[in-house]
Amino acid sequence: MTNQNRQSGKSASGKRNSKKRYVTYRRAPKKNSLQPQKAKESVRIAFLGGMNEIGKNMTLYEYGDDMFIVDCGLAFPDSDLPGVDLVIPDFTYVENNAGRIKGIIITHGHEDHIGGLAYLLKKVSIPIYATKLTIGLIRGKLEEHNLLNSAKLVEIKPRDNITLGNFNIEMIHVNHSIPDAVGLAIRCPAGTIIQTGDFKIDTTPVDGDMIDLPRFSEYGKRGVLALLSDSTNAERPGYTMSEKSVGESFELLFRKAKNKRIVVATFASNIHRVQQIIDVAQSRGRKVAVIGRSLENLVNVGSELGYLNIPSGILIDINLIRNYPDEKLVIITTGSQGEPMSALTKMAFGEHKKVYITPNDYVIISATPIPGNEKMVGNVVNELMKHGVEVIYERMYEVHVSGHACQEELKLMMGLVKPKFFIPVHGEQKHLQRHASLGMAMGIANENIYIGNIGDRIELSSDGIKQLESVPAGEIYVDGIGVGDVGNIVLNDRKRLSRDGIIIVVATIDSETGNVISGPDIVSRGFVYVKENEALMNSARDLACRVIDESYDSRYHDWNSVKTRLRDEISRMMYEKTKRSPMVLPILMEI
Repeated sequence: MTNQNRQSGKSASGKRNSKKRYVTYRRAPKKNSLQPQKAKESVRIAFLGGMNEIGKNMTLYEYGDDMFIVDCGLAFPDSDLPGVDLVIPDFTYVENNAGRIKGIIITHGHEDHIGGLAYLLKKVSIPIYATKLTIGLIRGKLEEHNLLNSAKLVEIKPRDNITLGNFNIEMIHVNHSIPDAVGLAIRCPAGTIIQTGDFKIDTTPVDGDMIDLPRFSEYGKRGVLALLSDSTNAERPGYTMSEKSVGESFELLFRKAKNKRIVVATFASNIHRVQQIIDVAQSRGRKVAVIGRSLENLVNVGSELGYLNIPSGILIDINLIRNYPDEKLVIITTGSQGEPMSALTKMAFGEHKKVYITPNDYVIISATPIPGNEKMVGNVVNELMKHGVEVIYERMYEVHVSGHACQEELKLMMGLVKPKFFIPVHGEQKHLQRHASLGMAMGIANENIYIGNIGDRIELSSDGIKQLESVPAGEIYVDGIGVGDVGNIVLNDRKRLSRDGIIIVVATIDSETGNVISGPDIVSRGFVYVKENEALMNSARDLACRVIDESYDSRYHDWNSVKTRLRDEISRMMYEKTKRSPMVLPILMEI
């Protein structure tokens, strides 16, 4: 939809003064209707990710011939994407405009904001601007992809200003569940745009550095054209609790654990959470072991750059945990979302090679399940409890707080920034709609609020928001080392194989006579148990013989028609006998 502002003239009137006043009215000169009016300055925004979804955040700004990008994240696949490892944005529009893009600014170091960078840099070379910790995490990712030496990484800090063509961007410190997160004040001739990034308002942050609300307020006083704000928690009323409350819960739970070994599962990126676990472990005289590659990387980078304060001697290698009694150990692990390959899941199902769960373990899952992961987390909790383990999870204690702003914080941000236009971002449709309603409650006119979608490209000026032609955008699937080679056809085959199984018909045919020399053999996987269904397999074999004899023409060698009829006849027979529709794959060899 296109949002337009209507402007109307206003007349002023006042009380009469007792003294006479002589006012000279000057007639305004007539405007020449043929004289062209000066167009309002406008900036264009393309949403390449992070709209109507959680994750994969990527936004592109354009003014004149200059462009720059904010964030380049990934999303993790759900059950509808079997075999897919990662989901990244479609970079087609970026590739087509590579010569105009002056840089990419990263707001913070979470995967949904930096995870797509390595795949982007394999296609185009763009300078990356980010804060110290974020640069440290990006370095590790680029090193894995052998891109570090060719990448240009520029370290920035809050209140820094960088100029990218016609854009001048200031970094503004915000609170989040990872240090060094920033929002952006984007200035260009069309006006100022505030993009918050992921944020919350924490008055007692673990690192002692509160969100820079005065700077947001200063921009609000000067005039802000548009606000793009994080919508993740737009459905939650009130305020997000401070991260320090989790540390207080850890103190209580560590005391309750008494002589048990403590296992804490948390998000690998939550460096504040890791710091609090280490602090409480030290106060209780326990050693700490870390499991999970991403978590180990965070600890290494965080301690190296000074974002983690790790007392000497408290960290031990996971291979040495058997040298310490249970009451002297804390294990920090990944797997708080019940991921099938995570360390906690392997422990729960007895598949971990180094950590064996016993009734003397005390497990704390320091996270809330992401929507869609509830069942996986529940399975892990159930398996742990089968071992006689006491498990603290979800809201039993305050062992997790969000890194995103709730409704009152979102409204406070709008109140400080006072934007003319409001664009909720970073969320599913329900989050964007709820955030839009908060904007209207704060006095922003409905026609000045824009809810977009991935691929939308808009033009923004003081006159309004105009929707332009959409740009190429969507999802690119990463499967192993393959990027983009798995599409809907492959996914549909995978889903069908997982649902119905497969039957393979193999036969060798004499090229001169058309006689079947070998086979046909019927191979079944995921359809029926062959040993208990020999009659069905024999019927399929007989049918295959008959179809080949009737269809094969040694003069024309029309393989496709033979395969097509084999596929159709075997499928029809299997459905008649079993009411199932397995995939049928004929393999015919001619000698």
